[in-house]
Amino acid sequence: MRLTTLLFTLAMVATLQAYSASSDKPNIVLVITDDQGYGDLACHGNPWIKTPNIDQLYTESTRLTNFHVSPTCSPTRSAVMTGHYNNRTGVWHTISGRSMLRDNEITIAQVLSDNGYATGIFGKWHLGDNYPFRPEDNGFQEVVCHLGGGVGQQHDYWNNDYFNDVYVHNGKQERYEGYCTDVWFEEATRYIDEKAEEGKPFFAYIATNAPHGPYYVDNKYVEPYKDNKNIPNPIFYGMIANADENIGKLQKHLDEKGLADNTIFIFMTDNGTAGGVKMNWKTKEVTGGYNAGMKGKKASEYEGGHRVPFFIKWPNGNLPKGKDIDYLTAHVDMMPTLLEMVGIDYKSPVPYDGTSIIDAITKGKQKKLEDRILVVDNQRKEIPLKYKQCATMQGPWRMVNNKALYNVSDDPGQKLDIKDKYPKKFKELQQAYEQTWADLEPTFANTPHFPLCHEDEPVTLLRAHDVHLDEKDGHKSVPWNAEKMRAGFKTYGYYAVEVLESGKYKFELLRWPPEVEAPLTAGLPIKPAVPGTTVVAFKEGVALPIKTAGVIIDGLDVSTDIDPNAKAAVMEVELKKGKHQLRTWFAEEDGKRYAAFYARITKL
Repeated sequence: MRLTTLLFTLAMVATLQAYSASSDKPNIVLVITDDQGYGDLACHGNPWIKTPNIDQLYTESTRLTNFHVSPTCSPTRSAVMTGHYNNRTGVWHTISGRSMLRDNEITIAQVLSDNGYATGIFGKWHLGDNYPFRPEDNGFQEVVCHLGGGVGQQHDYWNNDYFNDVYVHNGKQERYEGYCTDVWFEEATRYIDEKAEEGKPFFAYIATNAPHGPYYVDNKYVEPYKDNKNIPNPIFYGMIANADENIGKLQKHLDEKGLADNTIFIFMTDNGTAGGVKMNWKTKEVTGGYNAGMKGKKASEYEGGHRVPFFIKWPNGNLPKGKDIDYLTAHVDMMPTLLEMVGIDYKSPVPYDGTSIIDAITKGKQKKLEDRILVVDNQRKEIPLKYKQCATMQGPWRMVNNKALYNVSDDPGQKLDIKDKYPKKFKELQQAYEQTWADLEPTFANTPHFPLCHEDEPVTLLRAHDVHLDEKDGHKSVPWNAEKMRAGFKTYGYYAVEVLESGKYKFELLRWPPEVEAPLTAGLPIKPAVPGTTVVAFKEGVALPIKTAGVIIDGLDVSTDIDPNAKAAVMEVELKKGKHQLRTWFAEEDGKRYAAFYARITKL
C-alpha cells in the first residue's frame, strides 16, 4: 500500500471513530415540516403522493398514532420548545404581537445547551425576531433561519422567494445558494459533522418552512403530480417531495458517518394539512384530496386540524421498529420526554402541561396515559376566548367547542354527535376543560413586551406584523407578507414595549424595509418570476402619498411632515422607563392614521 493511501485510510478510520464515539449521550435530530398533515404521506394511505424516504423512516420507527399539536404554526412550536400549552407561553396567534415566546419560558434548547449539547436551528423559528425572543436568546448556539412565519413574510429579507435567498446566520444577514429546504438540511448536516468531529452531542432542530405557502419549488418536483384531478395542489405535493428527498439524504449521511445508531431522530409536522385537501369551511367537511378520513384541516378544531404524524427512531435506545403507540400524546410531551431520554434531570420552574411518555415509547405501556385529558384550540385573537375552536381529548373521545362529543375510533370523520348518548363523558370533559381554562386564564394578561434598545439589540426594528390590533375599530389583520406590503395594506394598533432607560430616542418610520433603501412615498418595481420554478412575478409595490407621520406614547403625540424623497420620517421622542403602549403612524391627505410599516428606534 502506498504511503499516501495508508495515511488517508488511517485518517478516515480516525474520523469514523471520532464520529461513532463522539459522546455517550445520544444526539437529537428533530425534523418538523410546516403545514403538512397526517394524510400527506404515502405510509398513511395517501394513494397519490410519493414519500419513499419518510415511508422508510416509518417502517424503522415507533409511531405515535394519536399525537396532537396546535392547529397553527407558532402555537405548536411554543409547546414543542417548552412542554407548556401554547396559551400559557403567550403564543396563541401567528401575528399581532401574539407569536412571541414569553421571556420566562425555558426551552429545551436552553436546557440541552446548559448540559453540554451543541444546539442548532435551521429554518423556521416563528417565536419572535427581536431580543429576547430570538432563537439565540433561547438556547440555540447556531442559527440559520428566515425571519417571521415564512420565507417572504414581512420580517423576512425583502424579495426572498425560496431560491438563493438572504437568511440570518447568528445575527447577520447572509445569502445562501439554493432552494430553502435544501439550505436548511445542508446547513444542519454541516453543523452535525462539525459537532460530531468535536465530540459533542448535538441537537439539530430542522424546521422547514415548506410546504407552507407561498407554493414555490423547482418544476421537476411538481411534474409527477400535474393533471391529477384528485390532487388539490400539485405544488404542495412537490414541496413535500423535496422535503422527503432531503430527509433521505440526511438519514443516509448519519448512517455513513456512524451517527445514526446513537441519534434520536424524530419526524413530525406542526398542524393539519394546508394544501392537501379541499374543505367546506362552514361544515369543516373534506370535499377533495386525502385526509385519512379525518374532518378539518389546518386551523380547525376537528381532528384533521391537529392530529399529525410522529415517528421516532433511536437504534441504541432499542425503540421498537414498526410499532404503533395509540395513547393520546401531544407536543407538550416532547420536552420532558427527550430530556429523560438523554438522561438530563431537569425540573421545570413552571410545571409541564405535558409529561414524559418514555415508557409508552420504549415499552409500549404507560398506565398514567390511559385516562389523561388534553386540550388544544385555535384562538388567533388579542385575548383567548373560552371554548373558541377547542378540542378536549381523552383517548378516542373528542369534545368540540363545548357543543358536541365524538368517538374517533368509531367515527374518524366526526360526523355523529353522541353527547346525548354519553352525558357523563361529556360532563367529564367539560369539567376538565373548565379546570384547564381556570389554570391558564390568569396568565393571559402577561403580554410579551419589546425591550427597546437592549444592549444585545441596540437598534430595535419593529414591524407592523407585530402590532396589537384595534379589533373594535374593525382591524382584523396586519401586513404580514410581501404581497400585503406591496399592496400597501393598512392597519392600526400598538406595540407593547418596555423602555429600559429614560431618555431621548430617535424614531425612524419607514414604508419599505431598511434593506430596500427606498423613499417613503416611492413605489417599487415588479419582481420577475423565477424560470424553471413555480415562483411567480411579484406585483408592483404601491406608492402611498404619505403626508405626515408620528409616534404616540403615554398621551404624547409627536408628529412631523414628510419629505417625499426621504427614506424615513425621523423624530426624537423623550421616553420614560417602564412598560408602555406605543403607536407609530402614517397619514395621507385625509388625515386618517394607519400603522407605519417599520419603526427603527435608537437610544440617543
